[in-house]
Amino acid sequence: MRLLHSALPPQSPPLLTSLPPIKASLLLPKKSSFNSHHKHLNHVLSNGFSLLLSLGLLVSAPIPTIALALESPSLQSPTSSLEVNCREDEAEEEDTEVVSKVVSNESIVEEAWQIVNDSFLNTSTRRSWSPESWLQKKDDILSSSIHTRSKAHDIIKRMLASLGDPYTRFLSPEQFSKMARYDMTGIGVNLRDVPDGNGGSKLKVLGILLDGPAHNAGVRQGDELISVNGVDVLGKSSFEASSLLLGPNGTSVNIMVKHGNCGPVQSIDVERQSIAKTPVFYRLEQIESGSTSVGYVRLKEFNALARKDLVTAIKRLEGMGASSFVLDLRDNLGGLVQAGIEIAKLFLNEGDTVIYTVGRDPQYSRNIIAEAPPLITAPVIVLVNKSTASASEIVATALHDNCRAVLVGDKTYGKGLIQSVFELPDGSGVVVTIGKYVTPNHMDINGNGVEPDFRNFPAWSEVNNRLSKCHKQQEG
Repeated sequence: MRLLHSALPPQSPPLLTSLPPIKASLLLPKKSSFNSHHKHLNHVLSNGFSLLLSLGLLVSAPIPTIALALESPSLQSPTSSLEVNCREDEAEEEDTEVVSKVVSNESIVEEAWQIVNDSFLNTSTRRSWSPESWLQKKDDILSSSIHTRSKAHDIIKRMLASLGDPYTRFLSPEQFSKMARYDMTGIGVNLRDVPDGNGGSKLKVLGILLDGPAHNAGVRQGDELISVNGVDVLGKSSFEASSLLLGPNGTSVNIMVKHGNCGPVQSIDVERQSIAKTPVFYRLEQIESGSTSVGYVRLKEFNALARKDLVTAIKRLEGMGASSFVLDLRDNLGGLVQAGIEIAKLFLNEGDTVIYTVGRDPQYSRNIIAEAPPLITAPVIVLVNKSTASASEIVATALHDNCRAVLVGDKTYGKGLIQSVFELPDGSGVVVTIGKYVTPNHMDINGNGVEPDFRNFPAWSEVNNRLSKCHKQQEG
C-alpha cells in the first residue's frame, strides 16, 4: 500500500488586480498509518471526492499537499481511437497478467480491509461503525476463495459502501493511474448527486470557480450535467462524471448542460486549464464621508498563489492608508487547504490555534498553530455565504474564534472532512475518510456550517465593540 501526493501546481508570475472603487453597501452578502512494506507517499484530500477548481481534489501538508486529477481521452478520429484503445487494452491485459501472478485476490481485499481498520473515521450520525463489527466483516468476506480480480474489486466496493460514507470509495487501476498524473486538470466545477424526484439522482453543479474555464464558457451554478463528450452521465456518480471532465491541459471537453430546473439544454465546449492564476482582487474603499479607508480584498480560491498575492495586496492597501479590512470569501469553495491555513496565520497572534484535525490515528490529530506575529492587527470583516466551504471555512473560523474578525453574510456550507488515497498491490486504490477539521472553539465544521455574527454589513463601531468583547471573554 502507498499513499499518493504531488507537488503544488507550477508557479506563475503574480498578477494582482486592483478594481475601481464601489460603495461599501455593495459589499453586503447575498450567498494509515498503515504499516506496510509498500512504498509510502503521503496524500491527503480536503474536499471529499468532489473535484474542484482547475486543481482537482486538494489538500496539503502538514496534512500533505495534493493536486489530484484524472484524464479523459481527447477526441480523435474513429480509426486512431480504435487503434489506441486496442493497444491500451492489450497493455492493460499484459500488466494484469503479470500482477496477478504475484498478488492474490484475497490479499488485495484484506489490505483494503486493513486500511479501513487502521484509519477510517466514522462521521455518520446514521450508521455506527466499530472495530468489532469490521473484524466480523473480514471473517465473512475471506471465508471463501476469491477467484477473479473483478470479484475482488466488487467485494471491496461493497465493503466500503457498507460504511455509509459517501467519500470512502474504491478506485480501479485505471482511475488510480490517472489520479497520479500531475499534468491533468479540470474545468473548475464541483459536482454533486441530488435526488431527481423519481427515486433516482442527477448531477448538478454545486459550485463553480468564478472566471474559471467552465464559468467563462457559460456554465452556471445549479446547472444539471447531462453528458460529457457524448457520454450520458445519468446514473453515474459525481466522481465518475468528474473523471470524464478531467484531461490534459489545453484540451477541450464537450459537455451538455441544462440551465436551472426548467431551462434550455446547451452543448458547451470547455478548454481545460491548469496554470494557477491570481485569486486575489483588491481595492481601497472610502467610508464615513471619506474619513476612514477600508481595504477590500476578494479571495476567489486557495491556490498556489493565494498567500503570496494576499500579502502583496494587504501591504499595498496599508500603504494606501487602509485602517481596517474586508476579506471576501463568498463563493470561495476552497482549494489547497494548506494555503488556507497559511493565510489564516497571517492574521493571528503567535501561538493562536488555526484549526484542530481529529482522527482515529494519532498522526491525524493535531493542533495547528500560528508560529509568527500577524501581518496586520487591524479589525477585519469576513464576508461569507452558503458557498463558503472547506479551506474558506478554516480561515473564517480561525479569524472569528481568535477574536480577529467578525463574520458577515449567510451560514457557510459545512465541509470539513479529510480523505487519504491509498494504493493497493494491484494498482487499484481506496479513498478513505481519515479525519475532520474542528474550529479553535471546538466546533465540528462538517455538516454544520458556520453562522455569521451579522446578516447585514455592520458599522465599524459595532465590529470594534464585538471584537473587544470577544477579547475580554477570552482573557477573563
